[in-house]
Amino acid sequence: MNKKSNKPSTLNRGSFDGIANKFDENIYGTTKGKLRHQLLVFHLSQYIRGEPDSFAHPSLKVADVGAGTGMMALEFAKQGHAVHLYDVSAEALDIAKQRLEAFPESRFFCQSFSDIDEQYDFIICHALLEWLAKPIDAINKLIDQLTPNGLLSLSFFNHDAKVFNNLLYGNFDYVKAGLPPRNTVRLNPHNAQEISVVMQHLEGLENVQVLSSSGIRCIHDYMLDKTRIDPQYDSLFELELEYGARAPFKYLGKYFHIMLTKSG
Repeated sequence: MNKKSNKPSTLNRGSFDGIANKFDENIYGTTKGKLRHQLLVFHLSQYIRGEPDSFAHPSLKVADVGAGTGMMALEFAKQGHAVHLYDVSAEALDIAKQRLEAFPESRFFCQSFSDIDEQYDFIICHALLEWLAKPIDAINKLIDQLTPNGLLSLSFFNHDAKVFNNLLYGNFDYVKAGLPPRNTVRLNPHNAQEISVVMQHLEGLENVQVLSSSGIRCIHDYMLDKTRIDPQYDSLFELELEYGARAPFKYLGKYFHIMLTKSG
């Protein structure tokens, strides 16, 4: 009899082979992708620059798990950090290799994060949990791969925001059905996470301390007049930072961001 694997598993839709260029354009060629990236960079800026005393040495060993086309990894590589990129999509990693070609010390692994066996000072896990069948197991795996006092940047598609957005559009039957996966759009995540579930799990771990949390895109996606986004982008960014740090607005961000550290 075959034994069931305990490794965190990915959904079939987790790889972007065949649509990697479309993925890159859809994520980073739109205001929603640009805003998400810039907000996350802002929240990570002190770590990227190596400001905290515990990370005063010039180079961190960084893993970008579910790295996609390498946009966030690039931010760390530009500051001299040693970056390892993990993704199950070979096509996405090909784009990432071109994006990071000026940083030959970067390494690329076309494999599941569940097979990672190295320890890292800093792990980035953005927009991956919502593609996994067992996201809590994945969080535990990533924490295991942190060095003592290492940091994990965790960002995921917010289930509560998905519910609220569908309610606003009158998709009542879809909400009542429990937001079942739609097979027609591969770029849409299919396992959005509940903030309360993730936070409760993290707070129950003895070796983990949550440092901060914030909502990502708490305003942008709910704006009724999308033509006002571009001309007011700078103001929007400032307000996203302000309201993304405040309850109850932070909990309606399309994505949620958590910084945590592993005790030594």
